[in-house]
Amino acid sequence: MPQKGLFARKSQSHSIRFGVNKSVGSRLLHHMKILFLTENFPPETNAAATRVYERALYWVRDGHSVTILTSAPNFPEGKVFEGYSNRWRQVDNVDGIRVVRVKTLIASNKGIILRTLDFVSFMITAFVAGLFEKRPDVIAATSPQFFAAVGGWMLAACRTRPFVFELGDLWPASIAAVGAIKHSLPLRVVEKLELFLYRKSAAVAALTYAFKRNLVSRGIDPNKIWVVRNGVDAGRYGFRTRHAQLEAEHGLKGKFVIGYIGTHGLAHALDQVIESAFLLKNEKNIRFLFAGAGAARASLIEQAGQLGLSNVVFLPMQPKERIPDIWSLCDLALVHLKDEPTFTEVIPSKVFEAMGMGLPILIAAPKGEATDIVTAEQAGIVVSPPNPNSLADAICKLRDDVATRKTYAKNALAAAPQYSREKQADEMIEVFASVISGVSHTAKEIS
Repeated sequence: MPQKGLFARKSQSHSIRFGVNKSVGSRLLHHMKILFLTENFPPETNAAATRVYERALYWVRDGHSVTILTSAPNFPEGKVFEGYSNRWRQVDNVDGIRVVRVKTLIASNKGIILRTLDFVSFMITAFVAGLFEKRPDVIAATSPQFFAAVGGWMLAACRTRPFVFELGDLWPASIAAVGAIKHSLPLRVVEKLELFLYRKSAAVAALTYAFKRNLVSRGIDPNKIWVVRNGVDAGRYGFRTRHAQLEAEHGLKGKFVIGYIGTHGLAHALDQVIESAFLLKNEKNIRFLFAGAGAARASLIEQAGQLGLSNVVFLPMQPKERIPDIWSLCDLALVHLKDEPTFTEVIPSKVFEAMGMGLPILIAAPKGEATDIVTAEQAGIVVSPPNPNSLADAICKLRDDVATRKTYAKNALAAAPQYSREKQADEMIEVFASVISGVSHTAKEIS
C-alpha cells in the first residue's frame, strides 16, 4: 500500500489555510512527478543546494517522484568535486532522489562574465536534458541564479506543464547591490526578463514576505505568490555539546567562539568582521571561527594576516554532515550582511541553522525580515546597521552576560520547529498541487 503524502494527511487544514481545492485528484496529490531545476545540489553545501535536497527527501518519502536537473558539483571554487565529472548527462540516485547532472561551462564564484556564461550554459543544457525526461506533472526551478528559472519556464512551455518559480533571491538586484554589476542597459534587460518570468509562471514560491511585497509593488498578481520560507532540517541540527576533537584541533578550548559558517561572499561584508576581530585582539578568550568558501575568502585570510590576528580561525568548506559539529564549537552564531536596502529582504539560512542548534544569534544586518525574526523570537542581538565597533561591543556584551545568552539560546531552540524543512516541504507540495489543479489561493491568507 503506497504511503500517503503530507498533503493527504493534512489536506483539510491546508485547504483552510491556503485555499487549495480539496477536489484535486488523489493521484496528483499522492504521486506527483516533480521535475526541479537547480544549478547547485549536494554534495555542494550552499543554501539553494541544501534547501532543494532536504525538501526533496520529504517529497520522495511521501510517495512523489522527484527528478533534479543540476550540474556537476563545483560551487564555489569552480572545480569539479572529486568523484564527479563534467559530462553531458549522468544520472545518479541520491537518497531516493533521481539526479540528472548536465554539462556546464564551469567557473568560480568570481567575476560576472564567466559566471553569467556558466549560468546560461546550465539554462541551455538543463533545458535540452529536460526535453528527454518523462513528462512531469509540474516543473519548478530555484533562484539564485535566475537563468535556471528561464530554463525551467522554457521547458514547462515546451512540455505544456505548469511552472513554479522558487524565488530565493532578487536577482539581479542582489548582484547590483554588492557592486558586481553596474546599473546599465544589460541590467535593465535582465530585470525585464525577470518580470516576464514572474508573470508567466503559474506560481511564485518566495522565501520571504519581503520578496512577495517587492513583486506585488512591481505589478505581479499577489494571488500567484506563495511564501515558503527557508528553514532547518530538525533531524540534522539540534543542541549538542562541543565536538571535543575539533575543539582541541583548532585551539578553541576555553574560548568564547563567534562562528560564521557559510558562503564568504561580497554580500556579507566580512571584512568588517575582521576589523572587529582586530578591535578585540587583546581579548584573550575571544575567537572568530570562519568556515566556508566564496569569492571573498582569500582576501579575508590576507586581511587577517596583514593585521597579524591570532584570534581568527579559518576552516575550508565543510561536508554537509560535518556542519553541525562545526556549529557545536560556537558560543555565538554570527549572521552578517552588507548595509544595502536589497538585503533587508533576505533571510540567510544560517539564522535557522543557529536556531536548530540552540545558539544565540548576533545578526549584523540592515533592519528587515531577518532581524525581525531574531527580535520576535528573542533569539539574539541585532546590530543595525552593521559596523566593526558596534559588532565588537555586542560580542563583549554577550560574552559577559551568560544568563542573557542562555535565554537567547533557549528561545532559539524553541523557535526552530516553526521553520522545519518538513513543514516547508509540505507547503511546497501545496504550491505544486495548486498549479496542477489550476486553483489559486487567496492573497489575504498568506500576507
